[in-house]
Amino acid sequence: MKQIHVVGIGLDGAVGLTEAVRKIVSKATLLIGSDRHLSYFPSHPAKRLTLGDFTQAINLIRASVDEWIVILVSGDPLFFGLGRLLLLELPSENLTFHPHLCAVQLAFSAIKVPWQDACFVSVHGRNCDQLIQVLQQGKEKIAILTDGVNTPKAIAQLYLALDLPTNYKFWVCENLGGDKEQVSCFWASELIERTFAPLNVVILLRQETRDLDITQLPHFGISDRHYLGFSDRPGLMTKREIRVLVLGELALQSQQVVWDIGAGTGSVSIEIARLCPNCQVYAIEKTAVGYGLITENCRRFQVDNVEAILGAAPDSLTNLPNPDRVFIGGSGGNLAQILNACDHLSPQGVIVLALATVEHLTMALAWLSDRAWNYQLLQVQLSRSVPVAHLTRFSPLNPVTIITATPAPKPPQ
Repeated sequence: MKQIHVVGIGLDGAVGLTEAVRKIVSKATLLIGSDRHLSYFPSHPAKRLTLGDFTQAINLIRASVDEWIVILVSGDPLFFGLGRLLLLELPSENLTFHPHLCAVQLAFSAIKVPWQDACFVSVHGRNCDQLIQVLQQGKEKIAILTDGVNTPKAIAQLYLALDLPTNYKFWVCENLGGDKEQVSCFWASELIERTFAPLNVVILLRQETRDLDITQLPHFGISDRHYLGFSDRPGLMTKREIRVLVLGELALQSQQVVWDIGAGTGSVSIEIARLCPNCQVYAIEKTAVGYGLITENCRRFQVDNVEAILGAAPDSLTNLPNPDRVFIGGSGGNLAQILNACDHLSPQGVIVLALATVEHLTMALAWLSDRAWNYQLLQVQLSRSVPVAHLTRFSPLNPVTIITATPAPKPPQ
C-alpha cells in the first residue's frame, strides 16, 4: 500500500523535527513542498516537486507507484492546512500525518495566554465572513491566520469599520519559531500605517472598555463602541443609525418627561439626556445586568437626568410621572400591556417603537388602529460599508420597523 507522509515543519527547518521524523524525510524518493520548505533540505537526493498547482501534485502522487513520498507543510497539516485537501483527494489509509507546532500554538505561547477557549479563524485565501461573525459576537480570544491580502492592517480596518462595542488588543506575531520572530501589541488604530512580515498570526484579546473623553464626542449620534455593553451579547443595543432615526422621530422638546422602555444599555436614554439636559428620562430595564449597564453608562457619559428603573414593564411604569415622549425598544413579550400603560401619554405626546418582528408589528398596528391613533411606519434596512481586502462591500444590520404614533384628537366637549 502506497504510503504518503505529510510532515509539518516550522521556521527552524529540519533541526526542529524529531529524530524519527527526520528519518522519514531522509527516506523520501519524492519530496513535495513550497520553495521555502524544500530549501530546508538542500542536499536531499530525492526528486522534488514545488507545490504550486495542487491538481498537478495530486496527479503525480496518484501516478507514483514505488516512491516514498513526503509532503512538507507548515505547522500542523490538519489545522487549516493542506491535510484537509489531501484527505478529500487521497485514501486516508495512504496518509500519515506528522504534525509540528502550529503557528497559533506558538503565538499564544509567545503572548503567554491559555488558548483552549480561543476561537480560530483563517482568512488565508478566504473571505472575511467568519471573522465578521466572531467579531460581532465579541469572542474573548480570536486567533486569525492571515495572508498577503488579509493583513493585520486589513483586519484592523475591518474591525474599525464594523464600529463594534467590543474593544480588542491586537497582538501581531511575526516569523514565529524563526530567528526573526517578533511579537507586538497594538490598538486597532495603531495598525493602519504599519506593515509586517508576510508570515504572521494575529491574536485579538478582548479588553475592558477604554476611558472615554466626552469632550471629543459628537452632540448627536454617538458611536456604538463607546457604550458599555452586555459581555455575552455585545451587539445587543439600539444601533447608532437606528438610534439617530428614533431620536428624530421623538421630536424632543425641553422640559419633557421621557420613558425609555426596554432600555438595554441605556444608549437611547443617554442620547436624549445629552440632547435635552432639562428633560427627565426614565430608563426602564427588567434585567439586573442591563440596569447596571445603564447606571455605569450614565456615569461614563456624565449625564445626571436619567433615572434607571429596575423592573419589567408595565408594572414598573405605575408610579412614574406621565410621559410626554415614550420610546419602546423592548417589550419582554408584554407589548400590548405596555401600550395600554401609555394611555397616560400627554395629549401632544409621541410614542416611537422600534420593532424587529412581524408579530410585534401586527400587534402594535392593531392596538393603534383600535384606538384611532395617528401613526406612520418607517421600514429601515441599513448596511454599513466594510473593507474587504482592497475592496469595499456592505454588511447589513437587522431590519427594523419604526412606528411613530400620536393620540387621536379628543372630541370637543
